[in-house]
Amino acid sequence: MTNRQKGVTCVLLEALGFSIMSTAIKLTGERIPVFEKALFRNLVAMIFAFIVMKTGHESFRPKKGNLTGLFMRSIFGTLGIFCNFYACSVLLLANANMLNKLAPFFSIIFSIFLLREKPQKVQILGVIIAFTGMLCIVQPGEFASGDFVPSVIGALGGASAGFAYTWVRKLGLHGENGTLIVFFFSVFSTFACLPLAIMNYVQPTATELCFLVLTGLGAMMGQVFVTKAYYYAPAREISVYDYTQVIFAGFFGWILFGEVPDALSVLGYVLIIGAGVGMYLYNRRHAPASTS
Repeated sequence: MTNRQKGVTCVLLEALGFSIMSTAIKLTGERIPVFEKALFRNLVAMIFAFIVMKTGHESFRPKKGNLTGLFMRSIFGTLGIFCNFYACSVLLLANANMLNKLAPFFSIIFSIFLLREKPQKVQILGVIIAFTGMLCIVQPGEFASGDFVPSVIGALGGASAGFAYTWVRKLGLHGENGTLIVFFFSVFSTFACLPLAIMNYVQPTATELCFLVLTGLGAMMGQVFVTKAYYYAPAREISVYDYTQVIFAGFFGWILFGEVPDALSVLGYVLIIGAGVGMYLYNRRHAPASTS
């Protein structure tokens, strides 16, 4: 296998891992609070990141001037997790996962203000198309619907993740270690979840505990393979395959919960994925491809 093929394979496994995570969240049920679910996810990620840093003999000290950025990435990343976990618990799995995939488009907007990056015309068009797709999923005309508020929260989760990713990019431009960014975020989010989980603690049944553990394992699988994927190949060549997470989530939702999205939501998927694929093809055309 070439490095690009290895990268694509890892992205597919990453997408499968995160779709398993979101499925486990829904299987846990609404009885277990979001904060308790998030604690399991973050605790596993923190332990994994710690082991990676220790075995790699990497420094736990951030570079000078990056502490504020690490906190901003962690605060909004944690907020994004809360919103996404709530959406996964209430909405169709495919809808919740699709709203979370809006993060790159929000990141384009936030990069204008945070990084002073001027978006290209194709990026502006992609954002407009993606946000039109978001409206198809959220369906503001159905305000009285029980899914409207969770859909808005899911979209806010995508926005929070997009803002967090923008800070990750800024930290990267300032030379910060990627593994340290993951570890700092995992530690912050774990301790942010801990008091909230204790205050709202619900004793899980044996079945619920198994699904909580599966949430953490799915997240760890996703984190491991996303790290490997971008080691093998640049994002411009493989990132488009990340949208398979929506396909995996839709399949699990259909098999386990009998979920079938309505026509307007499907149109939203097509628009958002189409915008992502369009920008992927544009980036491939205007940047040299990896030949390894």
